[in-house]
Amino acid sequence: MRLVFAGTPDFAATALKALLGTHHTVVGVYSQPDRPAGRGRKLMPSPVKQVALEASIPVFQPESLKTDEAQRELADLEPDVMIVAAYGLILPKAVLSIPVHGCLNIHASLLPRWRGAAPIQRAIAAGDDETGITIMQMDEGLDTGAMLLKTLTAIDEDDTGGSLHDRLADFGGKAIVDALKLLEKGELRGETQNDELACYARKLSKEEGHIDWSQDALAIERLIRAFNPWPGTYTDLEQQRVRIHEAKALADDSRKPPGTVIRREREGIDVACGAGTLRITRLQLPGARAQSVNDLINGGKELLMPGQELN
Repeated sequence: MRLVFAGTPDFAATALKALLGTHHTVVGVYSQPDRPAGRGRKLMPSPVKQVALEASIPVFQPESLKTDEAQRELADLEPDVMIVAAYGLILPKAVLSIPVHGCLNIHASLLPRWRGAAPIQRAIAAGDDETGITIMQMDEGLDTGAMLLKTLTAIDEDDTGGSLHDRLADFGGKAIVDALKLLEKGELRGETQNDELACYARKLSKEEGHIDWSQDALAIERLIRAFNPWPGTYTDLEQQRVRIHEAKALADDSRKPPGTVIRREREGIDVACGAGTLRITRLQLPGARAQSVNDLINGGKELLMPGQELN
């Protein structure tokens, strides 16, 4: 089949690579316009664009797909299917109807559980036991189309946003290849979503990473794992911002006010929470690299001492 692929970040690039290993022909790739990145703020191509260029596939980077010109450009490619993964642009109805078999989306949750921009991180933060990939027939709604194929994976207790992202990216590549096999056989069937089971996975923000110590320790631990590596979590010690990279919830309760450091040992720094205790095991001080608590103590800095309060 003639495929058009639309995607931007690493998650989508993994799926594009999987499609390039099939007998299908990717006749065009759509991706977000190049953005400035790095210290020099030079314009950088997206991961999807880089894969497309290496494979000598024509790349299109319109600011919008709502114009007649952009839609004619897509129609001229005569696609059988358009594959969409974390593209970043809304596909209007006119675009959805151009490919012979419509547009298939690689969505990183078990729909209808999490719809929206950040399903991977929201699933971890919410304490879900499992998540997965849903291949969905796109319609005009936000992740509301018929479910075509699902792949499940458990969320491990040490999963982070980064580890789960990488696993689901691989699953997404395999799932879209399987979905196209079923489509060719005429065996790809859609299942309507139950809207009452849907949650909205809103976009992540750096402000959300500010730890609220009045929360219970397990909820804080899940937030730290979900927001690792981006946007990260942090707390303030007087005038210093301390980034928290790894922590573990303990059942121990303390009578100290939430945010109070109650223990500082090489295996971790324990902080009182609204319920339970959080043991910080890896952190980052201003102007320094991430380090273990053991290395912090070896460095001799008398920070995060028992009795100090974080906020």
